[in-house]
This record gives sequence, structure tokens and C-alpha cells, in this order.
Amino acid sequence: MNSTVKTPPALFSKWQMAIAIASLIAIALHFVLSSDIPLLALIIIGGIPLVIQVVIKMFRGSVGADFLGAIELVAAAALEQYLASALIVLMLAGGQALEVYAMRRASAVLRALSERMPASAHRKKGGGVEEITLADIAIGDEILVYPHETAPVDGVVTEGHGSMDESYLTGEPYQISKAPGASVLSGAINGESVLTIRAEKLAHDSRYAQIMGVMQEAEQKRPTMRRLGDQIGGWFAVFALIATGLVWLVTGDALRALAVLVIATPCPLIIAIPITIIGAISMAARRGIIIKDPTVLERLPTCRTAIFDKTGTLTYGKPELTEIVPAEGLAKNDILQRAASLERYSKHPLASAIMQAAAKENLTLIEADSVSEKPGQGLTGMVAAHEISVTSRKKLLQLQPELQLPPTAAGLESIILMDGKYAATLRFRDAPRADGKSFISHLAPSHQFNKIMLVSGDRESEVAYLAELLGITETLASQSPEQKVAIVRAETTKAPTLFMGDGINDAPALASATVGIAFGQHSSVTAEAAGAVIMENSLTKVDELIHISARLRTIALQSAIGGMAFSIIGMGFAAAGHISPVQAALLQEFIDVLAIANALRLSWGKKVETDLEVELKL
Repeated sequence: MNSTVKTPPALFSKWQMAIAIASLIAIALHFVLSSDIPLLALIIIGGIPLVIQVVIKMFRGSVGADFLGAIELVAAAALEQYLASALIVLMLAGGQALEVYAMRRASAVLRALSERMPASAHRKKGGGVEEITLADIAIGDEILVYPHETAPVDGVVTEGHGSMDESYLTGEPYQISKAPGASVLSGAINGESVLTIRAEKLAHDSRYAQIMGVMQEAEQKRPTMRRLGDQIGGWFAVFALIATGLVWLVTGDALRALAVLVIATPCPLIIAIPITIIGAISMAARRGIIIKDPTVLERLPTCRTAIFDKTGTLTYGKPELTEIVPAEGLAKNDILQRAASLERYSKHPLASAIMQAAAKENLTLIEADSVSEKPGQGLTGMVAAHEISVTSRKKLLQLQPELQLPPTAAGLESIILMDGKYAATLRFRDAPRADGKSFISHLAPSHQFNKIMLVSGDRESEVAYLAELLGITETLASQSPEQKVAIVRAETTKAPTLFMGDGINDAPALASATVGIAFGQHSSVTAEAAGAVIMENSLTKVDELIHISARLRTIALQSAIGGMAFSIIGMGFAAAGHISPVQAALLQEFIDVLAIANALRLSWGKKVETDLEVELKL
């Protein structure tokens, strides 16, 4: 019945459990020996420390349900209702012990991750291997991951072939194949083969560390829903004291008034909401969704305007080669073969698209030499005795303004030169996500979104093309980060907003929206600005988060309102003289257990069925 969500220290937790057990023993001895001595001993040993603890908290400005319980304990002891006093001690200590269990049960997924993480790593050094702590891992280090060990950092496989279990991180129960070049997530469990990975992030920046920071951040940021619960609990305590005073004044029966006071403790409201929130955070983490600000869980179901960034949010952020426009007398595949043979040495975002297109056409790459890629000057090299250059329309026209090029089209493009002459135009498009149209079309009927917008810094033609494919009617293109913020703020004044993006330029807009959701971990700036981070770039995960949030609200309100309703009904019976103080204490304990059990339903859930999943199955 503690009003804080933080898990108490181990020693304090054991003390709570000891007092609860001592309460049961004292009550049993009372009936066996027909004596009040065990009850008096319990009140002195367990009850007085509990009251002192509540008084200290009160002077620190923290007044919760346990404050009312302390008053009940003192009043019952003063009226020589020792059995009722013992039950109240059991209620206070047992309620705290139940909360500790509930919090641990709700955060079981995160705790399991913590227990799996290694304390050290195996780093290659010279011709041998050295044991180092995770904090000593540097970016670029070659780390050995032995069979059945856990990957200590995010990285890329450089040697070895095998598989890894990433289910604790992604929620997907599959073994993921690993080969040189494959990415590795910290926290993933290795299979039967030794893998060597090159560290791409420091341990504290890796995905595992992001997940393990969830609980600490969740405890530091109190959601609005929980603050409301504390406020209602405070008002309910005042109501209970007034009701108790009126019953005493009208009936003159102190025991009847005590029964009203005992059953009035608003523990379900104080305990159930935090437990439900922690359960939702754990469920989201298991699904690959990091809740950085728990208020997201309360606010998300209230959002009525959805605002999307384009690249990496509604598209994959991986352009595909869609068209080759060759110069007269040149073959498309010949140009593609030469361009791909050169692009394999480039880190340009379009290089992989060109190479994938060549692979799709089963083109054999040719050895290139004299490769050069100076910043701002494009890519050049010798391929099969011809100088091949990859540049942009703007750069080429600056050098050859008289050149006639094919008209521009929506999307991205590269210009290919062969021996200094125009050879071809390569056109690219960033493909829309497969789940994009289904996700957008279901937002209004399933989640009551009234307005859907696409706001992007890309060209008007590209934004309009994507919007038409996905069924979005309201678009704003060529928007700067400052303009995006202004748009989000303006929309937020009209209705709660949900903004989704993944680039650094999205960070201000993410922070300005009612709820900001970032995709992936490409930018720590974006992740910090967002209230939630979708670790896998999937709109289905956003739908899962909406459903988790809606389920949280339902269960939290059921527990809080239901528990308080039972207490008020019990107060009526107690005021009428039908419930004794002892019966009131037993009944209140039963109500607490019901509220906590209902709150735990969220953390017990294993699957989140979403509307979007159903649509994709059809």
C-alpha cells in the first residue's frame, strides 16, 4: 500500500514480508491461546515502525493511502480493537509486499535481460584474446562471441557463420542467421558457432543498454495518469475522514466509525495504476518498443491527428533503381554493369541500390581501378578501359551547361558519364513500406484519428507521389525543421498530435508533439526527443503500441474505479453497522488483492493482436 512505484531495497522488502508473516502468526496465536498478547506484541514490533515510517514520509511531503492506514491503526489500538489493529498491520505490510511482488512480476522481461548480460567480453589482441569489461570495449574492437554467450555490444560480423536468438529483444521467436556483414544486437544469444564481431557502438550506447534504461527512466518520470491517481487518492482520504467523522457524530459509535475508516483506504487506486504502467512498459520492451516517457502510454489513445515524416517513416529509407535512361546507342545493362562495378567501392546511399539492380539482372561485376570519390566531386574510376563517372545533374550542368539531359522526374537520380560524355540517367525511388497503406487507412476507423498529414523536407513531386500511393490527402513538402515544429505546434493546439519520424531534423517536431515516436536508433538526438522508440522500422509496431496504451487505460481504470467503488459500498455497510472493524480490514485486503491481480493482467499478456495485423493477413 505504498504510494511509490519504485521497488524498495532488498532489506526493506524483506522487512515488509517479515512483518506480514508475523501478523499472520500473531493472529493465529491469538485464536489458539485466546489471548491478546501476540496481537499487542505485533502492534509494538510491527505497527509502531510502520506508523513512524508514515509520519516521516508525511513530513517529507508525501501523503498517500498508507497515511490513512496509519490513522486506522492508531485508532483501532486506542479503542482496544487489537485484532483489527493486527489486520491493519497485515494490510499495510502485506500490501507493500504485494506491490513489491507485482512490480517485479511486471518488469520480469527487463530483469531477464539484465541477468543474461555478460560482465565481460573477449577482445582480440594481436594473436591472442584478452578478457575486458564491457566499459572497456571501444568502437572498432574485434569481439569474440562464443557459443551460447550473449553479444555484449551492437556490431557487425566479421568472421564466422551461425545464428543468434534475438527473441528477448524483438519479440520474434526466430533464430537469425549470421554471416560476415550481418548486424548483431547486444543482448542477442549466440548459437553453436563462434562469431567475431566488430563493435559499432559502445556498450552504453548499444540496443541492450537502451532497453535496460527503460525502468530507470520510467520511475523518474511520473505519468499524468498516476499523478491524477495520487490526487484522487488524496481527495478520497479526505472524503473517508469526513465520512468517518459524520458516522461517529451521528451514531456515537466509535467502533462503527472505525469500520468505515478501515474499509476506506484507496489502495487500489494508488497501487494498481503504477503496476499497470510498469507492465505496459515491459510488454512494449518485449515487442521491441522502448518507452522513454511513460506519459506516452496515457496520451497515445487520446491523439486525434497523425503527422508523418516521409523518409525512413513511410518509406524504407533504402532507394531502389527504377529506371535507366541511356544515351543513344548504349545498352541499359551495359551501363548498369559498369556503374555497379564502380559503385561497389562507394559508400553513397544510392550505391547499394545500383548494385542490387545489377545483381537482380545477374550481371557480373568488372574489376575497377583508379577509383576516386572526393567530397563534392562524385565517383570516378576505370572500368574495362573506359573512364566511368557518377555525378549529379547540377554538377554536370555546371561543367557542361549546353548539354541536353532527359527531363527531371519524381524521385532521385544519378548521371553516368563514360569517357567524359553523357551515358545515362539512373532514376531511383524510395519504396513505401508494405504496411503503410493498411496502417494509414485503419487509423480513423480503429483508433479515431480525424486528421492524417505527411510533412516532409523532400520535393513536392516526391511527397505527392507517396501521398497518392498511401491515400494521404494533406501534404506539406520542402519543410525545414523549424517549419515542421510550427506545423506540429499549430496542430497540437487543435487536437492531441502523434508525430512519427526518424531523422535528426525530426527531433524538434518529435519533442513538440503530444506524442513523438522515433523509428530505429540512427540518431541518438531523435531518440532523446521522442517519447517512444520503435527499434524495428515497422508501422505494425506503432499499432501494437497504440493497442498496449489502450489496454493500459482500460485495465488501470478498471482497477482504480472498481476498487474504490467496492470500498465506498463497504463504507455504506460499515456505516449501517453491518461490518465490524475486523471484517472491514479483511474486506479491504481482499479488495487490494483483486485490484493488484487485475493490474497484473497486462504484464501476463504474451501477444498483442492488432487491427493492422488482421488487415495484413486478409
